Amino acid sequence: MTFPVVGMIGGGQLARMTHEAGIPLGIRFKLLSDTPQDSAAQVVNEVVIGDYRDLETLRAFARGCDVITFDHEHVPTEHLRALEADGIAVRPGPDALVHAQDKGVMRARLTEIGVACPRHRIVADPADVAAFAAEGDGFPVVLKTVRGGYDGKGVWVIKSADDPAVTEPFKAGVEVLAEEKVDFVRELAANVVRSPHGQAVAYPVVESRQVAGVCDTVIAPAPDLDADLALQAERMALTIAKELGVVGHLAVELFQTRDGRILVNELAMRPHNSGHWSMDGAVTSQFANHVRAVLDLPLGDPRPRQPWTVMVNVLGGDYPDMYSAYLHCMARDPQLKIHMYGKDVKPGRKVGHVNTYGDDLDDVLERATHAAHYLRGTITE
Repeated sequence: MTFPVVGMIGGGQLARMTHEAGIPLGIRFKLLSDTPQDSAAQVVNEVVIGDYRDLETLRAFARGCDVITFDHEHVPTEHLRALEADGIAVRPGPDALVHAQDKGVMRARLTEIGVACPRHRIVADPADVAAFAAEGDGFPVVLKTVRGGYDGKGVWVIKSADDPAVTEPFKAGVEVLAEEKVDFVRELAANVVRSPHGQAVAYPVVESRQVAGVCDTVIAPAPDLDADLALQAERMALTIAKELGVVGHLAVELFQTRDGRILVNELAMRPHNSGHWSMDGAVTSQFANHVRAVLDLPLGDPRPRQPWTVMVNVLGGDYPDMYSAYLHCMARDPQLKIHMYGKDVKPGRKVGHVNTYGDDLDDVLERATHAAHYLRGTITE
């Protein structure tokens, strides 16, 4: 066998779906997973159980891998530098990935290269939060721990200087970033992929609808988005990927403001929930292009196959037997695409997603929403 081995650190659903995308190409995967029950560990042939925070575990895992990539951003930056010093290809590399690991570093670098962001600065204590608010339009203010947060975790909306929650972020033992609370119309995402030799592709800008801080629905492309603003978002994402030296998939989460601007909210340097629609709705999925990019293969066509594709996440609830719902969902909509992650059902946990597509947005949105809610057990007909 002369086909390369991709080492994937992290055993979640992103690793599972990236592995799936590599199968038709004959790409071999080696997985570093926390437990044998993790989503990707259930399907990848070669699995190493270990702690990604331990450098020697990482070094032992990397032996025999042609390239290392990730399904999360939590591997310590200094460990990734050590792997590179050992001659191991790490993609994205630590110099890029730190901008997805540390929100303070990310905000500083984006400001330096002229990318529009919310007003922000690092704050030291609740009194500093009050001072930050006074420097702008007052409260509310958003506080974020610079490292470790995701899916709404590590984020607090502080409504006043007396808000009891103002002390919570400072208990985590890491720096705290204060940001203005942006008055936005909706959230968008620009997904791009970049290879080591500099080739890059951009997917259509999508609308991302959040519920309780968790992505619920993605519509591709974003409805009624001005063509110039869509082009601006794609160019912004491509610029960020180039300037930060990203290799692989980059998701740029955006606010569309009421005064017609777009501001960067977050970065993710891996396949992303806002790109799951591409599995069935694009010529080449985000997962397939991430595999191509980290192996420095020519990138695939990111264009949509249909006028509209909608993804809705399947979140866990009080109805664990989702398989029994397949009969209804598949009979009702033969074009429906169901993607389950092999996870135990827990309230609010992402356990899968559904994709629908077509030329009528209202119909596509209704089909995806109905299927996801039927699988969740929140509707029964």
